[in-house]
Amino acid sequence: MLKGLPERKALRAIHEAGGQMQMADLAKALPEGEDRIAIGWLKRKGLTEIKSSILSLTDQGSAVLKGEMPDEELLRELAAGRIPESDADPKVIKDLKGRQGMISEIIETERIISLTDGGRKALASGIELKEEITQMTDIIIQSGAWKNAEFRKYDINTFAPAVYPAKKHPLSRLGDEIRRMFTDMGFTEIDEEYVQPAFWDMDVLFVPQDHPARELQDTFYLDKPSRIPVDDEELIGKIRDIHEHGGDTGSAGWGGEWSRDMAEQAMLRTHTTVNTIAYVAAHPDAPAKAFSLSRIFRKESIDSTHLPEFTQIEGIIIDENGNFDMLVSVIKEFYSRMGFDTIRIRPAYFPYTEPSLELEVFFNGKWMELGGAGIFRPEVVAPFGVKHPVLAWGFGFERLAMLKWGITDIRDLYISDIDDLKNSRVF
Repeated sequence: MLKGLPERKALRAIHEAGGQMQMADLAKALPEGEDRIAIGWLKRKGLTEIKSSILSLTDQGSAVLKGEMPDEELLRELAAGRIPESDADPKVIKDLKGRQGMISEIIETERIISLTDGGRKALASGIELKEEITQMTDIIIQSGAWKNAEFRKYDINTFAPAVYPAKKHPLSRLGDEIRRMFTDMGFTEIDEEYVQPAFWDMDVLFVPQDHPARELQDTFYLDKPSRIPVDDEELIGKIRDIHEHGGDTGSAGWGGEWSRDMAEQAMLRTHTTVNTIAYVAAHPDAPAKAFSLSRIFRKESIDSTHLPEFTQIEGIIIDENGNFDMLVSVIKEFYSRMGFDTIRIRPAYFPYTEPSLELEVFFNGKWMELGGAGIFRPEVVAPFGVKHPVLAWGFGFERLAMLKWGITDIRDLYISDIDDLKNSRVF
């Protein structure tokens, strides 16, 4: 078997053929594929000439037959061990690097340390070697070794890399703060499923079936399932009566014919009032206090203050002495604890509360709505046998966060910029 570089094998074959050789014959003389490599390097090194597919040795090619080529010499030296790049011909190194698998490069760093004039002066004055403690451990403390030990001095101005501790997302921390506040005030946290029949999201809350909030442009309705049956026939009858003629509440209702099919449409809940009314249905007696902090879904166009999926802070109080003044006091207390003492309350309308109010705070040059509140109407609570006033509210969680942190675009709350998260304060 021929040994050496492909061009060395080709040189021998051409020499043995009398100094000339057909390219086809060279292909037969060398292992498969090596003839193409050999011809390229023979031409590049000027070892042969090619005319009419005939390879002829040049004078340089004949001379190489009697000695080593520079790359062969370098390979032989490398076979004995590594050599510095400075000791080799840069052109030869470049050629060998271009030949796959021939040589590899290892970068070695050499550092030379020498004394400065200051070091020599310190050495001449005498140096005493002492062991210094750089980090306190329980063993050092328990053994008492610290009493007679030298401690390494620290320069507080020396640069050190920033270390960021693990911490919750700011919105999670704000949610925890709100939960603590309500639980400290004696409230119970509640929640229900995201997917609800319109019956519990709308009809039970005395929202008329022709209300704009039920339209496709405002509400996410589901295809699978398209309906969620309501099995409580007694409650169905009460809600139908209240919608059509007010039932036993003294109200005139909404008139017309109430549709059970419309009430059983499956949808993503549009407010967390569905949580509180379910709690009222299960706990109709006073006193009772409950809150929820959970997601709702509306077909909103995304902009700096609106998202199609967001979070509501919902709550109710059932109290025999409950009234509008108590409701306003609870709202002001909540926002005072959140750091906002100046708020504006103005009259509002909701189908399920009377009286009703909306809460606003001045932010970014204009008044921003934070949520609504009111006292549940008799049409809402009568089907569940509630005898006392039910104070209810629903606040915007993300808008509260915007106010606390001075954020002007609600979308920034959900863009997880790692630098912003690292630098966020733990409040």
